[in-house]
Amino acid sequence: MGKYTLRRLMHMIPVLFIVSIVVFLIIHLIPGDPAEIMAGTNATEEQVAALRHQYGLDRPLWIQYFIWLGNVFSGNLGHSIINGFPVNELLKQRIPATIELAIAAAIVGAVIALPLGIIAALRPGSVIDFSSTLFSALSFAVPGFWLAILFILLFSLHLKILPPSGRPEFSEQPLEHLKSLIMPALVLGIAMAAKLTRYLRSSMLDILDQDYTRTARAKGLKEQLVVLRHVLRNSLIPVITVFGLQIGDLLSGAIIIESIFAWPGVGRLTIQAIGWRDYSILQASVMFIVLAFLFVNLITDLAYGYIDPRIRYE
Repeated sequence: MGKYTLRRLMHMIPVLFIVSIVVFLIIHLIPGDPAEIMAGTNATEEQVAALRHQYGLDRPLWIQYFIWLGNVFSGNLGHSIINGFPVNELLKQRIPATIELAIAAAIVGAVIALPLGIIAALRPGSVIDFSSTLFSALSFAVPGFWLAILFILLFSLHLKILPPSGRPEFSEQPLEHLKSLIMPALVLGIAMAAKLTRYLRSSMLDILDQDYTRTARAKGLKEQLVVLRHVLRNSLIPVITVFGLQIGDLLSGAIIIESIFAWPGVGRLTIQAIGWRDYSILQASVMFIVLAFLFVNLITDLAYGYIDPRIRYE
């Protein structure tokens, strides 16, 4: 497994290099000029040109890219074009909030999906099975931003039990911090649970029809052991794949949800950078998202070997 992990890590280098080029070009194709935004509406052409020259925006794109790449190799992600703040520090401030939200949403999704998917598979055609199907269908149909607005209207404006937005520091206001986490985690977790429930139910129904499941029952094993050791464990491979992809989505910042709840994570930072045409922040944020996906996919692949001992990496 060590060689496989090292090989996968080495494969990430050319992937990140190619992605960085594509992302850099796409970002610079976004309409708008950062120099004009910094200079303001009343600025003259000379002032705008001076700002372009100061930040190197008047150079050819390939030169700008290699300057940025050289700075990255030296550990410097640049400075915000708008306020001059180091991008490294901005990401250090925002990444913990995104990771916290991703973990909370993943816990919510797993807590809902595992029992619901297992019971629905063991009792096909039952009320619980119908309820799980209805839950998945509604969750797929309802947009996340709409559900977030409903939650704010219900829990914040009507019931007044949860804050509508923001993220107080845990060290200063631990209770308020946890309260602010509930709604965004629920919105993301419910969407995640819908997919996991559907895949877990389908996978378990397939495993329940396998010969080795019938053999385990014929040997007199308790139904609980058959479900846990044979059915559930073998059903988790496709579920783990979907779970890994969902974690990647969550770590990418859950851009819309973070913006609605004013959650100070990477997703909200990305939206703000698009509005500011802040190329340095955008490039760094998108590269973090790509890196998060690559690492989550690697961890997901490694998890297969622990779930199914028949899988070998060497």
